[in-house]
Amino acid sequence: MYNGLLHLHSVLRWVILILLLVAIYKSFADGSKPFASIHKKLGLFLMICADVMLLVGLYQWFAGDWGLKSIQRNGMSVVMKDSLLRFFAIEHTTGMLIAIILIHIGRSYGKKNIPDFMKHKRTLLFFGLALLVLLISIPWPFRMVGAGRHWFPGM
Repeated sequence: MYNGLLHLHSVLRWVILILLLVAIYKSFADGSKPFASIHKKLGLFLMICADVMLLVGLYQWFAGDWGLKSIQRNGMSVVMKDSLLRFFAIEHTTGMLIAIILIHIGRSYGKKNIPDFMKHKRTLLFFGLALLVLLISIPWPFRMVGAGRHWFPGM
């Protein structure tokens, strides 16, 4: 079950990145147009995928070897001194929580009773910040913490 959820977690990464890019593009391109249902639906789908990713990630953090068990087994001081253990136990989790909070804030601005150009501007800001935090917090194959991992799951 753990490996299946790990693959789901990896697939959802791509879904969220694509949804974020589309939502950012739509808010940027439609900045002077009305905030339409497509913008609201994109924000909703993005938030749902991010929340599912959070639930899967929390299960992995509690049940897997890289999160809570790593801290309990090695102690916090050892985890904080080891860059690989620290990344998965602390940095990845914290970064993703921040990104999901930013996605929720961005979506909430799309529901507020403010002018449409402000909705576009604020969703663009918060979704852009979420994208930046996500890109920093993902264990990409070209980073030391992602060495040996693949771009796509199941490879």
